[in-house]
Amino acid sequence: MDQWNTPITRASWRNQRAGKRRYITGFDGLRTLAVLGVIIYHLVPSSLQGGYLGVPIFFLISGYLVTYLLIQEYETHGGINFLSFYGRRVKRLYPALVTMLLGTTAYITLFQRSLLLNIRGTVMTNLLYVYNWFEINHGQSYFDRFNGESPFTHLWTLSIEGQFYLVWPIVVLLLLLFVRNKMRSMILLLAVAIASAVAMALLYDPNNLNRVYYGTDTRMFAILIGAAMAFIWPAYKLKDNITSSHRLILDAAGIVSLLALIYMFFTMDGQAASTYKGGMFWFTVLSAVLVATVAHPGSDMNRLLSNPVFSYIGKRSYGIYLYQFPVMIFYEARVKNIGDHLLVNSIIEIALIMLVTEASYRLIEDPLRHYRYGDTFRDLKQVVMNPAAHRATSVLAVLTVICFSLTAVGFVQQPAKAQPTALQKTITKRQEAAKKKNIEAAKKQKALAKAASKKKHDKAVFSKLSKKDQETAKYYFLTADELNTSKATPLTAIGDSVLLDDSADLQHVFPGAVVDGQVGRQASAMPGVIASISQRGQLAKNVLLNVGTNGTVTQAQADQMIHDIGPTRQIFWVTAHVPTREWQGQVNAMIHKTAKKYKNVHVIDWYTTAKGHTSWFADDNVHPNDHGNRYFTSLIAKTITKQLNANAAAK
Repeated sequence: MDQWNTPITRASWRNQRAGKRRYITGFDGLRTLAVLGVIIYHLVPSSLQGGYLGVPIFFLISGYLVTYLLIQEYETHGGINFLSFYGRRVKRLYPALVTMLLGTTAYITLFQRSLLLNIRGTVMTNLLYVYNWFEINHGQSYFDRFNGESPFTHLWTLSIEGQFYLVWPIVVLLLLLFVRNKMRSMILLLAVAIASAVAMALLYDPNNLNRVYYGTDTRMFAILIGAAMAFIWPAYKLKDNITSSHRLILDAAGIVSLLALIYMFFTMDGQAASTYKGGMFWFTVLSAVLVATVAHPGSDMNRLLSNPVFSYIGKRSYGIYLYQFPVMIFYEARVKNIGDHLLVNSIIEIALIMLVTEASYRLIEDPLRHYRYGDTFRDLKQVVMNPAAHRATSVLAVLTVICFSLTAVGFVQQPAKAQPTALQKTITKRQEAAKKKNIEAAKKQKALAKAASKKKHDKAVFSKLSKKDQETAKYYFLTADELNTSKATPLTAIGDSVLLDDSADLQHVFPGAVVDGQVGRQASAMPGVIASISQRGQLAKNVLLNVGTNGTVTQAQADQMIHDIGPTRQIFWVTAHVPTREWQGQVNAMIHKTAKKYKNVHVIDWYTTAKGHTSWFADDNVHPNDHGNRYFTSLIAKTITKQLNANAAAK
C-alpha cells in the first residue's frame, strides 16, 4: 500500500480517465438499485420494508467517489482546486433542484394550498442545504404517509450531501497533508463513522425519529465509510489482471453482500429500534463490501450491474429521486382509489416520474451541466433580440418567470399556522369528549367485569327495552340482545383518527368502552400504547383494534400487539378502508392472517362492508361521516356480540 502515497503521472491520469468509464457503469447499477428501492418503498411500502435504505447506498457511493476523485486530483496535480470542485457540484445539483423547488411550489400555490405551510423556510433551507435540520423541528416523520405528506420531505438527503461537499475537499486536503498515511486516514474516518452510528443509537427515540433520521451527525457514517474506503481501495490503482482465485473471492463477496442487502430491503423495518441501534450501520458495511467489489476492475460484479437499462436509470437517478415525491403526492391527491388498483396506479406514477425526469435531464440538467455561465448575459441578450431563433430557450424562460412569480405569491400567502379542516376539528372535539367519558367508562368496566362472572345471559326482548334503548337499537340497526350485550361488555378500544371519529357513537353503544385514539397512530407505536393502558388498569377483557389507516403492519408488529394484549383477552381487529393509500391491501391481508394464526383474534371486516359506499365517508373517503359512523358502530357491535355469545355457548 505504500506505493499509493506516490504521485501519479499525467500520462497515467489520461489512462485512468479512460478506465474510469469501465467501473463507473457499475455504480450506475448501484444507483439504480438504490433509487428503485426508494420509489417502490413509497409506491408499495408493503413489498419493500427497507426501501428507505436506498439512501445509505447513495451516501456511501458519494463518499467513495468524491473522496476518490479528490485524492486522484491531489496526486496528479499536487493540490485540490476548490473553486473547480464547488463549481462542478453547483452545476450538477442546483439546476434540477431549483427547477423542482420552483415547479412544485408553483403547483401547490395553484392547486394544493394546504401545503404552503412553512414554504418559505422549506425553499430557502433547501437552497442553503440545511433542510434536514429544518425538518427535525418543523417537518413530519419520513414514515408518516397519510397526514398531508409534504412533496419536499425527501430532500433532506440532498442537504446532508451538500454539507458534505462543502467541507470535504478541505478535510481530504488536511488528511493528505498532515496524516499522509492512507491507512491511518482510513482508520480515523472509520472511527468517526462509528461515533456517528453510536450517536444514532444513543439519540434514538421511538416517539420522535426525526432527530436520528434527519440529523447530519447521525447519518454521516454512510458517507464516511465510503470516504474511508477510497483511501485504501481506489479503483484506479487496483489491478485488472488478478488471479482466478482472487476474482472468485471478489465475486463471492459481491454476490453474498448483494443478496444480503436485497434481503434487508424486504425485511428491515424503518421504525424498529434495531434499525437505529446498529441495523442501518451494518447494512452500510455490507453495502461497502458490494461497492468495493464493483469498484475493483478485476471483479465480475461490474459487468453484472452494467447494462444499458441500469446505465440509463443510473445517470438519471438524481432527477428520479428529486421528482418522485411531487409526482406521487400530486397524483395521489387527485386519484382516490390508489389502494383498490395498486398495480395500475403504480405503473402510471412510475411512468410520470420517468417522463418528468427525462424532460428535466434533457432540457435542464445536461445542458446546464456543460453550460458556460460566463456567457449568460450575452445569451439572454440574443434571446431577447431574436426570440424566434431560440424558441425552446424562450419557452423555458417564460415558464421560469411564471414559476418564480407563483412561488413569490406562495411565499407571501404562506399561512402563519396550519388551519384545521372541518374533519380535523370534529376529530379533535370527539377526542376530548372521549377522554372525559373514559373516566366513567373505566369505572364501569370493572363493574361490568364483576357482573359478567355472576350473570347468566338471557335473550333480550325488544319490547322490554326502555324507550331510549329502543331508539338506540333502531338507530344502529341492532337487536335487543345485541344492544344489551354491548352495554354489558367491558371494552378497550385502541386506534387512530378513524376510531376517534367514531368514539362518540362507540361509547354510546358500549358505555364500558375506554377509547384511546391518536391521529396518525401507526402499528410501530402500539407496544408503548398497550403498555401504558395496561399500567393504568384499563385493558379490558375485550380489546378493539383500529390500526392500519396510516401505514403498513408487519408480521412482527402484529405478533407483538397480540402478545402484549395477551391470550386471555378477546381481540377484535377492524380492517382498513383507505382506498387512497397503497397499503390498504397489505394491512387487511395481515389482519386476516393474524386472525387465522391466533384463536382469540377476530376480524371486523369494515373494508368489505363499506366498499363502494362513498356516501358513508367524508371527502377523504377514509373517515366515516355521521351517517357512516352508524354503520361502523353497528358492525362493531354485531361482530363483538356474535363472537362473545358464541364463546359463552361453547363453554
